[in-house]
Amino acid sequence: FAFYISYTIMAIPSGKLLQRTGMITGMRIGLAVMALGCLLFVPAALTRTYQLFLLGLFIVGTGLAILQTAVNPYITLLGPIESAAKRISIMGLCNKFAGVLAPFILGAILLSNADGLINELKQLAPSDKILRLNILAQTVILPYCILAAILLLVAFLIKYAHLPEIKPVSLNKAKRLRGLKESFIWQNPHLLLGFVAIFCAVGLEVVAGDTIANYGLYHGLTLNVAKNLTSYSLASGIVGYLFGALAIPKFISQEKTFLYSNFLGLVLVVFAVLVPGATSIVFIALLNLANAIFWPAVWPQALKGLKGDDINKGSAILIMGISGGAIMPLLYVWLAKYTNNQNAYCILLPCYLFNLYYWIVGNRRN
Repeated sequence: FAFYISYTIMAIPSGKLLQRTGMITGMRIGLAVMALGCLLFVPAALTRTYQLFLLGLFIVGTGLAILQTAVNPYITLLGPIESAAKRISIMGLCNKFAGVLAPFILGAILLSNADGLINELKQLAPSDKILRLNILAQTVILPYCILAAILLLVAFLIKYAHLPEIKPVSLNKAKRLRGLKESFIWQNPHLLLGFVAIFCAVGLEVVAGDTIANYGLYHGLTLNVAKNLTSYSLASGIVGYLFGALAIPKFISQEKTFLYSNFLGLVLVVFAVLVPGATSIVFIALLNLANAIFWPAVWPQALKGLKGDDINKGSAILIMGISGGAIMPLLYVWLAKYTNNQNAYCILLPCYLFNLYYWIVGNRRN
């Protein structure tokens, strides 16, 4: 929640920042803020203060809000709108590939022999347990220092990468005057629908990836096995992004891919809820195969027709939809308390149904 809610809080300030700095400088600032959040894990680990860890995650999320508010419209505007989903899918491939590796790498560093660690902690005296937990917490320092160094290096290299700066088209005077009188969001109702679609898309992806480890424990898997389930979920997302990068728009339009992905997601959720036992974990792991195309497909549809400063405003509104990653897992847990971990995945069905509605509205608008 601390991580994803930062997108909602910081999205509008991020848009205003980009209007002043431009997209390229905005990317560099976003990376630097992410590095600052990673470095905050050092005092958090040394003092084993939970609130500092949460603040570090919030700052990392703030940097990502700035970065994505710049990157997504930048990628969208670099070429034809019909192939924007393909370009964003290629970007997503890098993201998800890193996501697949991260749980294995960090899990090996922080939670090696996780089940043995749990048994060890149960047997330690209170003072020895505190000492062991302090040592465990400090193992995050080196990985996050390395992450901070990489982020700062990339921010430095972008300055010399000679990326083309895309300047927003100036608005004419009449439109500026009209913008003072009318609400931006009511002028562009497709943005409000796009915001909800992003909320659903991110919520679907985060619930599938972030709940699957606990879901494995619910079905009796050991922590040593369950801690790696997120990687399998992200791997299915890679397949989805790879399909988007290779097939859109050469073999299939981004609109039809969006439609078919929603139907696939609905089918997988139904199987995940109805199939008994640990077999249902497979269907949860496959959900991100369907979810992968939602993010790249919504952006070009929601930003279509916007020009000038409206692009930054629209991008900031869409970024706020990432709050779905903060809210949807809480709704899943709430429903799980009243049913169980398996039936709680029914919370995903309304998101897929809304995305189908968004597809219908988008086609009417086209």
